[in-house]
Amino acid sequence: MTAPPPDLDRPLRIGTRASELALWQAHHVRDRLRAAWGERLVVELVHITTEGDRIQDRPLNQIGGKGLFVNAIEERLADGSVDLAVHSMKDLPGRLHPGLAVVCTPPREDPRDALVLGPGLRAALCPDGHVPADLSIASLPAGARLGTTSLRRAALARRLHPALEIQPLRGNVPTRLRKLDAGEHDAILLATAGLVRLGLDARIDARLDPEQFCPAACQGILALESRVDDERTRALVAPLGDPAAATMAAAERAFLARLDGGCQVPMGCHATLHGDQLHVRGVIADPAGRPCFTATRVGPHAAAADLGTALAELLLRLGADSVLDRLAHTHAAS
Repeated sequence: MTAPPPDLDRPLRIGTRASELALWQAHHVRDRLRAAWGERLVVELVHITTEGDRIQDRPLNQIGGKGLFVNAIEERLADGSVDLAVHSMKDLPGRLHPGLAVVCTPPREDPRDALVLGPGLRAALCPDGHVPADLSIASLPAGARLGTTSLRRAALARRLHPALEIQPLRGNVPTRLRKLDAGEHDAILLATAGLVRLGLDARIDARLDPEQFCPAACQGILALESRVDDERTRALVAPLGDPAAATMAAAERAFLARLDGGCQVPMGCHATLHGDQLHVRGVIADPAGRPCFTATRVGPHAAAADLGTALAELLLRLGADSVLDRLAHTHAAS
């Protein structure tokens, strides 16, 4: 029996942060909804300020980590003020607010990290104006100032190039690029997906090999979140879903959930589909870059969550539990 079409006469309210990237994501989802259901569906954007937006002078791992960009939006979802939230899935904590669920996972953007050079370093490394095809973290000169507030990016950069000077970098994507262009850093690390979505992919000097520089879990994936019992919203967003992205997200979020991963731990997870097989690679590193534990699990895509969990447990057996225990004691003492 075919389900009746969802009600198109009531507006759909999307809760979103007001950053340029968050608004791009919300507009993208709004436009795709209109393409699927026609102009009869009215989509309203509701701007919500989160704690992560208000606190810009400290690294995320010092002020609470994952959830800082999500909690205020989830509260508005839970109380019925908005119907749908559009998140960067990598910002979602492992456990969602009670009564809420990710109801749709659209197609994934490029999950890799991007290296962006400042004008001075670009002139030094690219004297003819052309970026070398093999440009990487290892190409940077000793002492180069690399901007990032991600513990994962900092740890992996230190592992590959211990002589770099890692500097904190907060702000939205355009703000970070302005700091780079003003000479505050020699190079910075950003998510390729954010630059592509903002039409700034020309700023990317290198897309880092995920085998060497494992992305954050769910980097490049959007999460559409709503109330568990909101069947109308679930039906409206259903045409936007992508099974491949949902499979990769299931593995990567299961990895995070097993490790209770947040911004306080340098870890990454990257799943790729090869036919009906899912390859899941994970990394857990000491903030200093070493020790660094990596492993891969391969299995049927239908067992995505189990693969992510098994990968996390394998890394713990390999010794990554020592890193997690030490970081937990450090955070408890601070």
